[in-house]
Amino acid sequence: MKTLRIGILPYEEMKARTLAIARGELKPAKDDPKVWLPSTETLGRILSGPNRVLLAEIARSKPRTMSELAAKTGRKLSNLSRTLKTMERYGLVTLKKHADGTIAPLVSYEELSVTVPIIDDRNAA
Repeated sequence: MKTLRIGILPYEEMKARTLAIARGELKPAKDDPKVWLPSTETLGRILSGPNRVLLAEIARSKPRTMSELAAKTGRKLSNLSRTLKTMERYGLVTLKKHADGTIAPLVSYEELSVTVPIIDDRNAA
């Protein structure tokens, strides 16, 4: 089963981490999260109950278009498009554009694993 690892890190810390990786000062561990969100509130909005159902439907039915997904889920296309663009920005879905201009949402994992630090050991005295 493929698992997408999600971490919670404030924006400034995510930025500093990304820059340290780019400079070669930090090498991510194999089990480090692949997706980072700035807060648990963001996590809650993106992975609400209806959005988890949406991710499951995409993974299960592999719709070829957004319209097909809208028909299967009963969600309005405009709402669906906005939700999936947000999820894509955070790396939870991929929106693949076909030659005919249609867009297919893709989910390439079956499970999410979330790491939420309670104590930040990096700042411990």
